[in-house]
Amino acid sequence: MPDPELPVLTLGELGVLRSVHVSGTGHVDVELTPTYTGCPAIEAMSADIEQVLREHGRDDVTVRTVLSPAWSTDDISAEGRRKLAEFGIAPPRPHTADGPVPLSLTVRCPRCGSTDTELLSRFSSTACKALRRCVACQEPFDHFKEL
Repeated sequence: MPDPELPVLTLGELGVLRSVHVSGTGHVDVELTPTYTGCPAIEAMSADIEQVLREHGRDDVTVRTVLSPAWSTDDISAEGRRKLAEFGIAPPRPHTADGPVPLSLTVRCPRCGSTDTELLSRFSSTACKALRRCVACQEPFDHFKEL
């Protein structure tokens, strides 16, 4: 199932699909964790999951939002990171150690690979992305922020 805001990724690749349990009676329980607490896409994700499961004969479906543990960009799979870069969005770097995210980031341009990039806006098309520009190729691009 694709993410409504990043259709190049599945909910599993994005890491927001936490679990799917099917009981002996056929009841399907799905747990989702939004990328941030106020994420408006969580409603669309839930509705899409319910619709697809019902289309596949599963009428007894519960989709729950789970806030703990909180979603992190570390939850994005390697395949998801690859797809983001291929789509033109600089993927977040995985955390290498416990502790805060470094304030000084080198962000690689997903188009030409240069690390000579600059921040244009802390927010882009969604709150979880920033707008950057590559100084080398002059192209703007989204950067999925590390959380």
